Amino acid sequence: MAAMVAVASRRGASALLLRSHVSAAGAVALQRWVGSWATVDPDKMTSDAPARAENIVGGNWTATAATRTVPDPLTGKPFLVVPETASSEIRPFVDSLLSVPKSGLHNPLKNPERYLMYGQVTAKAAHELGKPEVRDYFARLIQRTAPKSWGQAIGEVVVTQKFLENFGGDQVRFLARGFSVPGDHQGQMSHGMRWPYGPVCLITPFNFPLEIPVLQLMGALYMGNKVLLHVDSKVSVVAEQWLRLLHHCGMPKTDVDMLHGPGQVMNEVLVQGKPRNTLFTGSQRVAEKICADLNGKVKLEDAGFDWKILGPDVSEVDYAAWVCDQDAYACQGQKCSATSILFMHENWAQSGLVEKMKARAESRKLEDLTI
Repeated sequence: MAAMVAVASRRGASALLLRSHVSAAGAVALQRWVGSWATVDPDKMTSDAPARAENIVGGNWTATAATRTVPDPLTGKPFLVVPETASSEIRPFVDSLLSVPKSGLHNPLKNPERYLMYGQVTAKAAHELGKPEVRDYFARLIQRTAPKSWGQAIGEVVVTQKFLENFGGDQVRFLARGFSVPGDHQGQMSHGMRWPYGPVCLITPFNFPLEIPVLQLMGALYMGNKVLLHVDSKVSVVAEQWLRLLHHCGMPKTDVDMLHGPGQVMNEVLVQGKPRNTLFTGSQRVAEKICADLNGKVKLEDAGFDWKILGPDVSEVDYAAWVCDQDAYACQGQKCSATSILFMHENWAQSGLVEKMKARAESRKLEDLTI
């Protein structure tokens, strides 16, 4: 396995800080797998040749009149162009949501063969993501858009692949298992079925460009929902490339729409399109607005304030220092376990824990994207 490439310059030179899977001799192989379904090469996103993302609606990849240029987080130079969808361009997305019935695209009584289809799509996607070159492709793309250490980036991809492995084959169908209850008189029985909402929206943040949207998206698709996906524009190209991989694995292009652009425009789509449920991960301020605008038809994963508490019993101080450091600073402090405040018993204060945490924090550096 190749070592981390750590090339950083404050003078504006290329700062990829990426772990390269292929050498120059392997460039042909890189082009071969990138050229099949991927439209972005994370190693070639520069101000001279920026990567470009597209919207998809009704099964068609589309451009917008205006675009937004995203700067490279490490150099400040433009390296990515994404659609800046305007209010005048949202009608196709609204109509797509409104066209979906409450019964969804499939349910236990309608199009049940689609459960098997998604089992097959998932198995193929898990297989693709298990290939070293595809795994590294997404890890590098994550590093380019939301810089984090190689361990954090590759960990996000591995977690996603394990999720997909869990739902390959018949597991999607089994996920839709219902129940039956005997009645209280002859001829009566209650049956419960796992039913889709129909048209739904998924809004995800920047900190986990692949893991959060993929896990939430796939669950919605498994149960028969039509999804409109909106990801923070700074990292949305990662989810866009994931959709292209799903299409390559057999997912119908009409099952997911994706809108790049300002949050205000996405909010207009929500109000006009009336999705029957919206899953939002992000700030508390936006969560409260969406909750009001959609009359509570939302599921929220909003901001938190995480406490870490160390009681009187001191043990494994080195391990505790490692965990405290990881939770505070790994993934730029954006992990779900990120520590907001640490309370410790005086016994820990006397154990040298703080000094060990300080030493670990001081070892973090930009060159390997650990901070």
